[in-house]
Amino acid sequence: MKHDKVKILDCTIRDGGLVNNWDFSVDFVKQLYKSLSEAGVEYMEIGYKNSPKLLKGADAGPWRFLDEGFLRDVIPQKSATKLSALVDIGRVDENDILPRKESLLDLIRVACYIQDVGKGLELVEKFHKMGYETSLNIMALSHVMENDLNEAFQEIKDSPVDVVYIVDSYGSLHLNDIDYLVSKFQRALPEKELGMHMHNNMQLAFANTIVGLEKGVTFLDASVYGMGRAAGNCNTELLVSYLKNPKYEIRPLLEAIENLMIPLREKVEWGYIIPYTVTGILNEHPRTAMALRNSEDKDRFVEFYDKLTSPESNYATKNHHSD
Repeated sequence: MKHDKVKILDCTIRDGGLVNNWDFSVDFVKQLYKSLSEAGVEYMEIGYKNSPKLLKGADAGPWRFLDEGFLRDVIPQKSATKLSALVDIGRVDENDILPRKESLLDLIRVACYIQDVGKGLELVEKFHKMGYETSLNIMALSHVMENDLNEAFQEIKDSPVDVVYIVDSYGSLHLNDIDYLVSKFQRALPEKELGMHMHNNMQLAFANTIVGLEKGVTFLDASVYGMGRAAGNCNTELLVSYLKNPKYEIRPLLEAIENLMIPLREKVEWGYIIPYTVTGILNEHPRTAMALRNSEDKDRFVEFYDKLTSPESNYATKNHHSD
């Protein structure tokens, strides 16, 4: 089959945690793991493996700082669906990571900005030696200069990293941008598997993921009902139905949406909302839009647009969050 090497990585808990401060109940995560397993999804990203001591004052749910003992209580019996966790440069102490044979995790993904690729690859090397599958997720690619990317490729080529991700952090890339980037990554890194992590600010996360898929990208990030920071991600249920592979089953995902995501969506907000679209169009981090949505002026779209597009606007500040 054309897409037989494809793997879906569901990051509802990890990326969705950016919406609700990782405040998912254990029962919610257990049910979601069961649904993803029954749906045939290959990986579930169950949170971050960052270290609380390196994130001062970070008050968040347990999925922000995964603890192996806790994880064993949540997932006493693993299915064929593997578990992954993401780490951020400078926010993880590698001494907190057990060797893979002692861990429930299979894949550790390292997120970094282009200037930190060297540091990212050092972590990859360590996790690789511990026996993990690894990925390098280069964030905010829409802000990366061509020559910086070319330099990074030289380092990545010699690294043991398994998967290299094309990440559309601001949801601002178009289909032709994805086509161009995937071809560039394929030419530069012919030995590496590639992944896609797309945000939905301009309703293009699914379409952009399909462009990558049809060009041979094998790791596809998604989340159930699109839950992810701000505008959210490519929808797991859409990917599963698009792939038309008998190993996938959409019904368990519909069940998860009905039982888990719809009640949650009444409490927290994500998805196609105009301020997130505006930041996508302007190729900016959605933090300003997220702040707007938490204010009394949450629906004052025109004023928000004018602020962001006026020359004296100093809204654009450095991004510190994964994706």
